[in-house]
Amino acid sequence: MSLKRQLFLASLLMLLIPWAGLQFVLELDQALRDQSTSQLQAQARRMAEVAASELDGVDPLTDDDSVIYIRQADQPIKADGHGDDWPGYEEGEQPWQTNADAAGVLAWQASVHGRYLYLMLRVQRPDPRYFNPANPDQPYELLRLRWRSGSLVTERIIRTSTPGQVVGRYPFNPGKQDYQISGAWQSRGDSYQVELRLPRLHLGDQLSLEVVWPDADKPEFLHSAGTRQYPLPVVTGRNLSLEARLNTLLSPGQRVLLSEPAGWLIARSAQPLPDNGRAFDNLSPLEVMEQITLNMLRALVRFHQPDPMPFRDDETHLQQPDSGGLVRHPDNDVYLMATAPLGDGRMLVLEQSLEQILALSGNTLGSVIARSVLLIVGLMLVLLGYASWLSWRIARLQRAVNASVDPDGRILASIPRSRARDELGELNRQFSHMVDRLQGYTDYLESFSRRLSHELKTPVAVIRSSLDNLEHAATEDERTSYRDRARRATDRLSQILQGMSEAARLEQSFDQAEPENFDLADVMAEATAAYQSLDPDHQIRYQGPANGCPMTGSPELMVQLLDKLVDNARDFTPGGGQIVVAVAAAGPVLRLSVFNEGPGLPETLAQDIFNPFVSVREGSGEGHLGQGLLIVRLIAEHHGGSVRAGNHVDQGLAGVRFEVDLPAGSAVS
Repeated sequence: MSLKRQLFLASLLMLLIPWAGLQFVLELDQALRDQSTSQLQAQARRMAEVAASELDGVDPLTDDDSVIYIRQADQPIKADGHGDDWPGYEEGEQPWQTNADAAGVLAWQASVHGRYLYLMLRVQRPDPRYFNPANPDQPYELLRLRWRSGSLVTERIIRTSTPGQVVGRYPFNPGKQDYQISGAWQSRGDSYQVELRLPRLHLGDQLSLEVVWPDADKPEFLHSAGTRQYPLPVVTGRNLSLEARLNTLLSPGQRVLLSEPAGWLIARSAQPLPDNGRAFDNLSPLEVMEQITLNMLRALVRFHQPDPMPFRDDETHLQQPDSGGLVRHPDNDVYLMATAPLGDGRMLVLEQSLEQILALSGNTLGSVIARSVLLIVGLMLVLLGYASWLSWRIARLQRAVNASVDPDGRILASIPRSRARDELGELNRQFSHMVDRLQGYTDYLESFSRRLSHELKTPVAVIRSSLDNLEHAATEDERTSYRDRARRATDRLSQILQGMSEAARLEQSFDQAEPENFDLADVMAEATAAYQSLDPDHQIRYQGPANGCPMTGSPELMVQLLDKLVDNARDFTPGGGQIVVAVAAAGPVLRLSVFNEGPGLPETLAQDIFNPFVSVREGSGEGHLGQGLLIVRLIAEHHGGSVRAGNHVDQGLAGVRFEVDLPAGSAVS
C-alpha cells in the first residue's frame, strides 16, 4: 500500500472524533430534553395554580354555552363596512364565528380596542328588503343587538333605507337614535356586511346578535337567525390581566396558552428569544462555514429525535393536546410542550423553544462542536494534502533515481540536489552524493582497467620475450641475462598485485586491531628518526612536542599511515630536499602533518587524490596504482579523523602539505 493511501486511511480515523462528538451531543440532547420536560411540567403546574387563583369565581365555558369571542385589535377600527382594517384581513385569516342558530345566514367577528367594541356582521341574503321611509309600517330587514352588562340589559336595532352609514335605534321607538352605536351597511352582491362600533363590553358580559327579515311571499311573517336569545351568549376573549400575570413567570423562548373547557383561548403570552444573531452580510467566511456546520449538526440531532406531534392553535381556539412532549407547529418550528389542568376543565399549555436547549442552541456547545468539526475536517484536508505532497516528493526522487541508472547499472546522470531541510531532503542529498561517488567509482574502474592493462602489459611482454629469447640463447651469459629480465618482470607483477590487495587487507585488519592509549607525538617522533636513518638522500625531520598528545587507537596503524605519507613525499622530493613531519594539539583535535619540498599538487586533485587508484606520478615505472593515499584515508577515518592535502610554503620552501586531524583521547568505534 502506498504511503499516500496509508496517510489517507490514518486521516480517516480522525472522523471518529466528530462521530463520538455527535453521539455525545445526541445523548446530551436526550438528557437535556428529559430534564427540560420535567422542569417545564413543574413550571406549568405552578402557572396553573396562578391562573386558577386569577380566574376564581369565573365560570368555565363548556360546549353547552353560546359564546361571542372578542379579539384584541392593535389599532382603532374604522367602522366603514369594508373590514379591511380588521386583524387578519390581509392574510385572509379572519376567524368568522357562527353557530347552528344562525342557519348559515349570519357570521360575525368581534374586536375591542380602547373604550369600544367593534362588530362586523356578514349576512348571506342576496335581496334584503330595506326600510321604506314612505311606508314605515311596511316590514323590513333589521339587525337586533341585545347585551347584558351586570344587571342592565340593553337592546338596539340597526336598519337602513339604503346601504351607507347607520346608527343604533331603540326597538320600541325606531325613530329615536342612539349615537353610541354607529357604523356602515355595505352591500356585497349576494350578501351584505355591517360594521358597527359600540361601547366596550367586558369578559363575562352577554351579547346576542340576530338578523330579522320578512318572508318574501307573506311579509307579515318574519324570519330570524343568529345567536340564542335566552340565555344570552357570553362575551369571552383573552384576559389581559391574566396574560400580564403569566408573562412574569415566563422565560425567554417560552409561550403559555390557556383555554376554556370548550377550547376557547382566554390567555396567550410569550417571551421571545433575544436576537443575538448577526446579519449574514456581516459574517466572516469562517463564521459562515461555522453556521453551515451548526445547521448540519442541528439537522442531524433533530433527525435522531422522536417525531413531534402536530399541534395547531388559532386566534380563538386551542386544540386540546393529549399529552406533552415534542410538538410541531404549522411553520415547522418544534417546541417542547407541557400541560397542566386547572381543575375546572380549563387547560394550561406551556411551550419551550428547543433553541434554548444547550445541545441545539449553537450558542455554546453547538458552536464548540461546529468549530471542532471544521477544525478536524481542515486538519484532515491538510493531512491529505501533506500526504500527497510527501508522496509526490518520494515519487519525484524515485523517478530521478531511476533516470540516473540504466538497467545495466551504468550511471546516466546525476540526481538534482534538494534544498529541503527535512529527512526527505537529506535522503535526496545522500542519494545524489551516492550517485556521484558511484560515478567516480565507475570512472575509476574504467580507468583502472586501462591502467592495469597498461601496467601488466610491460612485464608480461618482458617475460614472454625473455622466454622466447632464452630458447635461442647461444651462451650461458645470454641465458642468465634473459632469466634475470624475466625475474625482474615477475617481481614487478607481484608488486602490482600486492598493491591491489593491500587496501582490502587493511580494512579487514581494522576489526582485529585493539584500541589502546598512546602518545601520538612520541610515536611520530621515533618513526621520523627511523625514516631519516634509512634515507640519507633527503632531510627528514620531526617538528613538534616530544610528548603530551594522547589519543586512543592503534599505534601500528598510525605508523603505517605515516609510512605511506613519507613514502609519497620521498617520491616527489628532489635529492637533498626537506620532508617535515609535525604534530600539534589544537583543543580536542590532534593535527599530524607531512610537508615535502617539491612540485605542487594540481588543484583538481586536491580531494580526489585520496580516492582509490588515483595517482599524479608520471609513468608507471614503479607500478604505482594510487593505493597509498587511499590507505591513509582509511586509517584516518577508522580513528574518527579526516585527511586533506594542498600546496603550501614552509619557511620559503614551496611544496605540498598533507594534514590529518584526529580526535584527542577519543575511543575508536
